[in-house]
Amino acid sequence: MKTLTVNLDNCYGIRKLEAKLDFSAAKAIAVYAPNGSMKTSLAQTFQDIASGVDSKDRIFPARVCKRVVKDETGADLPKESVLVVQPYDEVMGHTAKTSTLLVNPALRKEYEALHAEIDEAKTALLKALREQSGSKRDIEKELSSAFTANDNKFYVALNRIKDEVADRPDAPLKQVPYDLIFDDKVVSFLEQKDFKTAIDEFIKKYNELLAASTYFKKGVFNYYNAAQIAKQLADNGFFAAKHSVNLNAEEKKEITTQKELEDLIAKEKEAISNDKGLRKKFAEIEKLIQKNATVREFEAYLLDHEELLTKFANMADFRQEVWKAYIDSRFPLYKALLDKYQAAEARRKEIETQAAKEQTQWHTVIDMFNDRFFVPFKLEASNKVDVILGQQEMLSLGFVFHDGAEQAAVDRASLLQALSTGEKKALYVLNILFEVEVRKQAGQDTLIIIDDIADSFDYKNKYAIIQYLMDISESLHFKQIILTHNFDFYRTVQSRFVGYGNCLMASKTTTGVALEKAAGIQNVFVNDWKPAFYADPKKKIASIPFMRNLIEYTKTDTDPEFVKLTSLLHWKSDSDHVTVADLDAIYNGLFTKTITSPDGAKSVIALIKEEAGKCLAAPEGINFENKVVLAIATRLGAEQFMVKKINDSAFVAAIASNQTVKLLRKFKALFPGDRATIAVLQRVSLMTPENIHLNSFMYEPILDMSDNHLRKLYQEVQSLA
Repeated sequence: MKTLTVNLDNCYGIRKLEAKLDFSAAKAIAVYAPNGSMKTSLAQTFQDIASGVDSKDRIFPARVCKRVVKDETGADLPKESVLVVQPYDEVMGHTAKTSTLLVNPALRKEYEALHAEIDEAKTALLKALREQSGSKRDIEKELSSAFTANDNKFYVALNRIKDEVADRPDAPLKQVPYDLIFDDKVVSFLEQKDFKTAIDEFIKKYNELLAASTYFKKGVFNYYNAAQIAKQLADNGFFAAKHSVNLNAEEKKEITTQKELEDLIAKEKEAISNDKGLRKKFAEIEKLIQKNATVREFEAYLLDHEELLTKFANMADFRQEVWKAYIDSRFPLYKALLDKYQAAEARRKEIETQAAKEQTQWHTVIDMFNDRFFVPFKLEASNKVDVILGQQEMLSLGFVFHDGAEQAAVDRASLLQALSTGEKKALYVLNILFEVEVRKQAGQDTLIIIDDIADSFDYKNKYAIIQYLMDISESLHFKQIILTHNFDFYRTVQSRFVGYGNCLMASKTTTGVALEKAAGIQNVFVNDWKPAFYADPKKKIASIPFMRNLIEYTKTDTDPEFVKLTSLLHWKSDSDHVTVADLDAIYNGLFTKTITSPDGAKSVIALIKEEAGKCLAAPEGINFENKVVLAIATRLGAEQFMVKKINDSAFVAAIASNQTVKLLRKFKALFPGDRATIAVLQRVSLMTPENIHLNSFMYEPILDMSDNHLRKLYQEVQSLA
């Protein structure tokens, strides 16, 4: 983009703006825009382009809005190519895009490839365990918390039990419905004192019966094991091949068929299950369960699975047994995942160590902020490695607050409470640094609209902002439109990198807003008015305050020349008698000149009135010197009017300073009923002093004020006379 054509109607208060912005000579254009002229409205219009929405006039929505912004080829700006930097947004944070600053593509590619097979194997195992358990819970968290103290140690849990599980698809607990048995309400019930007492008594009686059994042995061979053996022998043709099984007891018993073995198992099981003592204990348990409506479904399951009662004495151990059973039933998937994870672990640690050492563009941004900005905190990243490797999407910033020799880590919310407005804005600028660096890294051509980003900053941080804007201007991919109402900031960016030719000033007109070439950015008196003192009457008049200041600085405020110039800024008894020749003589004495004006006999007051009349008819625009002439003419006219009305020469002669204010106070005391006149005179006192008593270092007030206001005020003062 070399040029930008802007044509706006009714965009957020901009009635009309037509401008052509030329970036061929410099990549940045600075626009000084007095408050209320167009700055925020223009920034909002460009924000609409970036957001892909229509612009409008908020106050008068019925007005037809037009927004045409095109480059030199006639093409509209793509919304991706526009970035608007607002003055301040406390809640703004960096986006997921900014984390790309941390990416080392080679590291991330290897890391992702390393984990692709692991993730695939993990997904397969979790799916299988979900099917096996029938659970709707987070399987990863449940398994982790069953074997570790946390719910986010999945691989630690898998590795911990690798020697405790085996490839046994017939695990006796593999069919346990996980969500039913380990429901929070059920577990809470099973932990109650009365139930634990009852279950302990049941288990004691059960173990007594098991110990007395002919064929079953506690913890070695129970009827579940026997039933499984009977089924497997039959399924594999053991009995069909005329083999037999010998059972050891007081006397050996030979089993030759599956039915014989199953009948024996059933008889032995029935002898235990139907024991009166055990039945009594089970009835007590059932009674306790029936009292609790929340575990009725659990009761129904338990009636068909009495054998699980012995497991309820220690629910944590039971939970682990169940998970081992589930894993036993899906052992190949478990082993595949664990093997892949362990094989990748060593290289993963090497990559993470290397990632932690990376000095990426992100690091440059953080270092730039810490080095350039003067704030009571330093920035650091708390998850740099995770973001580099893609484990987390967003960068998390840490803040370390410094107070003398002490320092403390704080969170963002606490930090914001402790910072001044300027310090908060410095933190906000960090987000801009991130965004710009992301675009720079991506090589994305961007027009950046900067809306008074340095406002309210102290000078140290203001200069840090200016330095960064200058850095941006050196990039191939960026163009800038810098909007500001701070004249000092405007003057500084002009001197550092924008250049006079790319500085514009905005002014309101009767039809809209105009952008004009800048005037008076650097020492308007020396560079513009002083050389034109004899050629341009307006600049001659506008030079009076500067000349008066110089005399005050080099001599005193009692010097005759200082007093004479004062009579041209305040109405004195001799004001009408000071001639152009007198003014020329003071000028020549200050600057060792010998030039004189041809109209030397003319009264300066008459010249002021004459030039003020011309100012009323001048074209709309910045009109720097016009404002000074109008302000001087307006105040002189107002004071002349008040002096005449007060009619007290002794009172006026005694005024040594603040003449306008003291005359107004006296006028209000003498004519309290003349409210309309007092209102005009109060506006004179309010609006004109800063436009008159200006110097080469501080003349922002005169730029901020529209000359339309001064024209109107001058005409009102004229009407008083």
